[in-house]
Amino acid sequence: MLLVGGIAFLLLFTYFVPIGLWVAAYFAGVRVAMFRDLVGMRLRQVPPRAIVQPLISATKAGLDLGLDLLEAHFLAGGNVNAVVVALISADKAGIPLTFERAASIDLAGRDVLQAVQMSVNPKVISTPMVAAVARDGIQVTATSL
Repeated sequence: MLLVGGIAFLLLFTYFVPIGLWVAAYFAGVRVAMFRDLVGMRLRQVPPRAIVQPLISATKAGLDLGLDLLEAHFLAGGNVNAVVVALISADKAGIPLTFERAASIDLAGRDVLQAVQMSVNPKVISTPMVAAVARDGIQVTATSL
């Protein structure tokens, strides 16, 4: 009975305290408190991996994001990983994009990474040749490249 209780306690402890994630964050240089942050996320029904992994990526890319910002965006229904990837892409492309702006684009239902990519490489839409004649008889012909 004691053995079963010990195993149940160990399983419950490892569920609420993701030790492997804490170790990965520690060695990546991200300071995450084991009980205050990771267990708190579990109690708030936020998967810690969905927050800490993007935070590690952002830190390694040189971005300074707060754990509370990422968690708040997740709780608002946003895609944290997509926002962080878009912020990293915008930073590397030299586009000034704040977390708040990227989060608002994501929460509006748009793909924030696609929005960043569009500002780097705009899409060109091919159209057939268009011709028009003005009142004074000048003809204008437009084609796409």
